[in-house]
Amino acid sequence: MTFQEVMEIARRDSGKCKACPVCNGRVCGSTMPGPGAKGTGDGAKRNYEAWQNIRVNMDTLHENFTPDTGLEIFGRRFAYPFFAGPVGAVAMHYSDKYNDVTYNDVLVRACKEAGIAAFTGDGFDPTVMEAAVKAITAAQGVGVPTIKPWDVATVEQKMAMCRESGCFAMAMDVDAAGLPFLKNRMPPAGSKTTEELAQIIKAAEVPFIVKGIMTVRGALKAQQAGAAAVLVSNHGGRVQDQCPATAEVLPEIAAALQGTGVKILVDGGIRSGVDVFKALAMGADAVVIARPFVNAVYGGAEEGVKLYAEKLGAELADTMSMCGAATLADITPDMVRL
Repeated sequence: MTFQEVMEIARRDSGKCKACPVCNGRVCGSTMPGPGAKGTGDGAKRNYEAWQNIRVNMDTLHENFTPDTGLEIFGRRFAYPFFAGPVGAVAMHYSDKYNDVTYNDVLVRACKEAGIAAFTGDGFDPTVMEAAVKAITAAQGVGVPTIKPWDVATVEQKMAMCRESGCFAMAMDVDAAGLPFLKNRMPPAGSKTTEELAQIIKAAEVPFIVKGIMTVRGALKAQQAGAAAVLVSNHGGRVQDQCPATAEVLPEIAAALQGTGVKILVDGGIRSGVDVFKALAMGADAVVIARPFVNAVYGGAEEGVKLYAEKLGAELADTMSMCGAATLADITPDMVRL
């Protein structure tokens, strides 16, 4: 199977998603349920376009080398500096070819085999987290369960399940406070204070990633709470219309956290290995990609994930060669033009 064949099957089987040749948010627009963005659909489109407005600075006057795309983070080494993002309710937003149980089972296992890791989603249905934890356990802890900002008791219950999986890190998508099913719940769910977040992070007992950071202020609050990493993310434009693109805020957040030891991840509209390179040059340690991995699973299951990861990795390695970066640490801000 080729990656082109994977995408052809995805166009047939991904339901509300059209598996466009370039996942840029233009066709799906504000389609929700579906893979679109909130309101005008501006968020997903702006995320993609912001990366395309950044250029890479080619420089081949350097020693010939084979690029090392390997990433070391949280005591583990991965083949590439990118991860598959968390996606929930796939049957509702895509098609019933998969549900959250079968989707996570394929994605987590396939990502581990490809040398990367998957973030898994969460949902109102408790079986979503149960299935995610089961998949991560089977993958010897190579996965990042992502917990919604529920009430305290629910968070504690889900974190206990996550710890049992042996996961190497946990995450909370604090931006999910904007999702309809979290609003007006009793007991209250949604936004967290710095103190509440600190308690959650302490209870995790593994490196904790705070997803949904879009400002320097938010990044510093996450650092104060003890986060091991922040994930610069606007939830793919799905929780708030008219947000900045993640590429627009990444440099200032990276500058604010420089020297703190807090790792920086970023998602939103990253679609190629060249985009991955841009993000690393702008201060990210790694990136997270969500929607295209859904297409990879729907179009080719484990093989689709493998082919997509290899495609991204090859594009990244080629860009590193053409810009003079032998390792990820060699990727510097002067290698891109903003």
